Formats: sequence, structure tokens, C-alpha cells
Amino acid sequence: MRPADKAAHPRGFRVLFRRFLFPDLCIAARCPVEQRPRERYLIQMSKPKDNPNYKVIAENRRARYDFAIADDIECGIILMGSEVKSLRVNSANITECYAAVENGELWLVNSYIAPYLPAKTWGHEDRRRRKLLVSNKELSRLWNETQRKGMTIVPLVMYFNHKGLVKLKIGIAKGKQNHDKRADAAKQDWNRQKARLMRHNG
Repeated sequence: MRPADKAAHPRGFRVLFRRFLFPDLCIAARCPVEQRPRERYLIQMSKPKDNPNYKVIAENRRARYDFAIADDIECGIILMGSEVKSLRVNSANITECYAAVENGELWLVNSYIAPYLPAKTWGHEDRRRRKLLVSNKELSRLWNETQRKGMTIVPLVMYFNHKGLVKLKIGIAKGKQNHDKRADAAKQDWNRQKARLMRHNG
């Protein structure tokens, strides 16, 4: 056997041995990436999932300007049928409302849901108090944060989730001082200028 054949023999033997023991693995390795079982699964998982039911109903854009949000919680909300129908076709407003723990329950106060005209007789009050649904653990935490630490519960965004249910995201927040607001505004302005310069130079 020539020296070149001796040098090539070990690697060739390993390839044949691997193909003999793991034929499926070798076939998958020769397939295109999108046809391999594991890679096909990862590609499918990496694709964004379309949620046709997801829809933002109302957003409190001033919340992050007026408050420092420490944490947020998704909660359910008890609504009348006319309110749900109104949210699908009309507007709502959560900018001027707040949430509070009262008598062991979480309530959304002063939120606005436009009247649903077809339901004149069995309609709803546009600014009625609405009960929010959270777990007992989260309710105890919210009570502790507001009563003992002086935090505020601020509604952030109301939306239909991927199942078509109305959800409200609330934030555990602390009010900002005027100098904090000015500092945040200056930081946002600087970030916008940086992005503009990078687009212009890049």
C-alpha cells in the first residue's frame, strides 16, 4: 500500500463505519437544511406566529413619561357583552384611569368604553368601575406595593389577545419628579439624534 493510501485509509474507514452505524444521520446530513428534521423544526419555531385575533384597543402613552414602571402584570377584566362589542368597533380610553385594590379585589376606575348604540336598552355606563382578574398571589403583591411602599398601579395597554379575550396590562409604578422627566426627555432626544446621525453617516 502506498503512503498516500495509508494516510487516507483511516479517515475513509471512519466514514464507512459511520455510514454503517448511523445511516439516517448521514442521509439527513446530505439533505438541504430545510429538509432535515431538526433544522426544519427550528426553522418553523423561528418564524413569527400570526395572531389574527391580537389587536391593541387602547394604550396609555403618557404612563412611561409620568411614571417609572418597575414591573408589569397581565390581568383579565370582567366586561358586559355590549362593552366587548363596543371594543371591537369603537374606541376606548385608559389614559385618565387607574387601578386600585379595594376590599380584597382589584378594580379599574374611570376607564372609558364608548357606548354601543345597538344595545340602547341593555347598554353599559361608559365610565363604570370594572373588576380586574389576577391571582391571589399577584393581588397580595399589588396590595403590598401600593399600601406599604407607596407605588401606583397604572394601566398601560388594553388589547385582544391571541384567543380574542380582552386583557389589560398594568404597571407597578412610581411617579417621576420634574427633573426625572426632563432627564428622560433629554435622553430620548439624544437617542433620536444619534439614530439620525447613524442613518446619515452609514
